[in-house]
Amino acid sequence: MRSAVLLSASVLAIIALGTIAGGSLAAQTPTDYTLSFPDAVHHVMQVDATFYDVPPGPFYVQMSRSSPGRYAAFEFVADLFKETFTDDLGKTLIATRPNVRSWVIANHGRTIHASYSVFGDQGDGTFLAVDVTHARINIPATFLWARGFDSRGVQVNFVLPAGSKWKVATQLYTTQRALSFTAPNLQYLMDSPIELSDFSERTFSIPALQRGGKTETFRVVAHHQGTNADLDGYVANLQKIIREEQAIFGEFPEYEPGSYTFLLDYLPWSSGDGMEHRNSTMISSSGTQLSQKWAVYSASHEFFHSWNTERIRPASLEPFSFEDVDMSGEMWLAEGFTNYYARLVELRTGLLGLDRGLAQIGGQIASVTLSPGTRYRSAVQMSRLAPVTDLATLGEPTDWNNTFVSYYTMGDVIALGLDLTLRARSDSRVTLDDFMRAMWRHYGKPGGSSPGLVAKPYTMADVRTCLAEVSGDKAFADDFVSRYIEGTEQIDFTGLLLHAGLVYESKSKDGTLGFLQLEKKGETLRVVGPTIVGSPAYRAGLDLDDELETVDGKTLASPDDVEKALSSHKAGDTVELVYKRRGQEIKATAELALPLLLDIVPIESNGGSLSKEQRSFRDAWLQSKR
Repeated sequence: MRSAVLLSASVLAIIALGTIAGGSLAAQTPTDYTLSFPDAVHHVMQVDATFYDVPPGPFYVQMSRSSPGRYAAFEFVADLFKETFTDDLGKTLIATRPNVRSWVIANHGRTIHASYSVFGDQGDGTFLAVDVTHARINIPATFLWARGFDSRGVQVNFVLPAGSKWKVATQLYTTQRALSFTAPNLQYLMDSPIELSDFSERTFSIPALQRGGKTETFRVVAHHQGTNADLDGYVANLQKIIREEQAIFGEFPEYEPGSYTFLLDYLPWSSGDGMEHRNSTMISSSGTQLSQKWAVYSASHEFFHSWNTERIRPASLEPFSFEDVDMSGEMWLAEGFTNYYARLVELRTGLLGLDRGLAQIGGQIASVTLSPGTRYRSAVQMSRLAPVTDLATLGEPTDWNNTFVSYYTMGDVIALGLDLTLRARSDSRVTLDDFMRAMWRHYGKPGGSSPGLVAKPYTMADVRTCLAEVSGDKAFADDFVSRYIEGTEQIDFTGLLLHAGLVYESKSKDGTLGFLQLEKKGETLRVVGPTIVGSPAYRAGLDLDDELETVDGKTLASPDDVEKALSSHKAGDTVELVYKRRGQEIKATAELALPLLLDIVPIESNGGSLSKEQRSFRDAWLQSKR
């Protein structure tokens, strides 16, 4: 086929699409998109789309409301303008608008052209960013798509700005044309971000762990203002992360285009973000210190997603809907377990020191076990709130301080508790690594009918079954899931951590009013967030929008003055609060409590002795598996 010189590169790309999707080319011609940048200085990109073999009847063209890796609703259509629809002869087609995100063309032929401009100036992984230095494209925020064309192939072409040194980096499939790429279906297309810039690139390979396995290729594409040494330092640390995560699962996923790509934007005008995709990730930061150890944390999290969530995928997210929000009760596993492993992998590689790692773990445990929100909702119920808490920009007041705990944090803490419990029950012969491998073997590795699709997404019942298989104890699996995941009971970490020679204790005996969000406004110190249920401030009646004037008789000029006023007090002491509520002065007495911050410290640094068994447990948990 390649020797047939009369075939154009476009035709060859279409043939490749049919081969990838495993289907026939006879009935369906791929949709064609061309992206150009006639006004990059004003953050505008031009999109020209052509839909072929359009069937008779009303034809719906749609802008997405959601994006893979995000769980909230977005009005991406707000940035689209100058849209026109024509036939293959250039005649204007009439489109009606049944809703803000849809266009319907009733009378048309077999081919429909859509042309529009889209504005983008948000340098993260969710929206579109265009300027004179680059274009960073999240496709759901950019592409109109046709209903009913889900299984059709797509070709994406680029016209780069004149005189630019831009190159293209993406997980889309390459063709014989340098600026043309393909996707086998809508799901794969929408999950394929794109970076266009004069980026720096590093490529490396990592062999399989098993004999006869496949060596995988990794690309690091960095649009940044650092040095080559910065990027080389980042890549060296990243390779440690990749190898350690490979050891957890025993193998890499199959990266369909032949490689996995890290798309990095480390620029002062970027927003901090990390977004997972099937064969790539988009990571952005306003910092420039790529070579620092902490810089790879986002990559550790997002790369773990190439197994967990992108392929080990909850049925509630498969297939992903682009027309509205996708609600899932399994975000505690999809995001929370990923969060746990991102930190654990950093500890195992030595990129995160033990003291700092334990401090992070202690903070996570405290934020879950001491939050009033966990009394009201389970991890499953918190997960289902993702559509209203993920990147939430709601203007109305909420009581989330008291009613919500992030599914990232809850899942992180559940993963820690389950890992330590499995290890304690089996003398470290069975671990959470075994559970993740089993989930991969049963639900992730089987693949799908086409790239971007998952054949065996899991349910909560599958989680119970997999945990029962790994632990060898169905009653234990049912009990753990019922109490700590579907229920609101909290795991007792004191005894679990002691198996690793770690002591869990309060950081301080000083008294506190509890977590308070205070902000200086004019001459007053205003409470700008709900006080925490059960805290001394809450019991004293202090609430949102109250003006706190004195604590223990001391006037307050800044939020720091509250801590200074309490510096001589211990938990159990009482102090007077004076505050105003809507013009009325109120005096109340608050009984101080211990800080809601707990430390995890090695027993040997706390005056104790680390036993041989504790050392063995800790090493089995935290040492490298490579």
